[in-house]
Amino acid sequence: MRAVKNYHCDKYRFPSVTNLLKPVFRYHAGNNISGFSVILLNIYELSGNNIKNMSKPVTLKEAIKFPLTVVGLMWALHLVKIVFGFHWNKYGIFPREVEGLIGVLASPFLHSGFKHLLSNSIPLFLMLTLIMLFYGKVAKLSFFMIYFLTGFLVWLLGRHVHHIGASGIVYGLISFVFWNGVFRKNFKSVVLSIIIVFLYSGYVAGVLPGQEGISWESHLLGALSGMFVSFILRNVKEEHELQEFKENAHYEDYEENYFFDRDIFSHKQD
Repeated sequence: MRAVKNYHCDKYRFPSVTNLLKPVFRYHAGNNISGFSVILLNIYELSGNNIKNMSKPVTLKEAIKFPLTVVGLMWALHLVKIVFGFHWNKYGIFPREVEGLIGVLASPFLHSGFKHLLSNSIPLFLMLTLIMLFYGKVAKLSFFMIYFLTGFLVWLLGRHVHHIGASGIVYGLISFVFWNGVFRKNFKSVVLSIIIVFLYSGYVAGVLPGQEGISWESHLLGALSGMFVSFILRNVKEEHELQEFKENAHYEDYEENYFFDRDIFSHKQD
């Protein structure tokens, strides 16, 4: 087995709640991963994401279910790893090696310690909840797109070391919310984008290379994945966007219907 370091994100702190406003993966190297695409399809089906049926606003209670499931699974797997002494970090993304592809699926659930896990859990929960609340139609779809696109790009372009942790997904979700404000251009999306700038502007440093023990590739490629997914899904309008569009259209119609002629007080020359 290669003696390589596990690259992760311990260094960058995420804002706390008060600052916001605000099957166990085991894989053997000799296995055939031809069914990997089937895994992706099954995960999407299990997500229960049906864009056409997501027409009603999501309550906070409903919005936190999916984030709690994801973060809860991360903690459960980490506790199992610690209690039973499993060495699962070797299943992180190992770029350009066939056996390293399993890391695309497994790496977000693998962490070097509780500090690493906590630093990813808080922003992942907050960002997923935010997206579930304001972008319910595409929330789960965007999550899984960012999840697998980030992982695959790290496998394709990353350094030849094991990459573990969910920080790439966190960067992807932050980027997704920010770029929604740019691409969708409605009031709520712009406000959320501004909030993200204030809260996470310090994260820019996380995409810079040359940081020991930090998978800056995951951060950079996650951010690029979030921007790409935001662009792809920009035309799937949420209920608050449709309502804003109707209000603007009504206002424009109202402006066009004048009680008097526009030139009623104009001076006529004989």
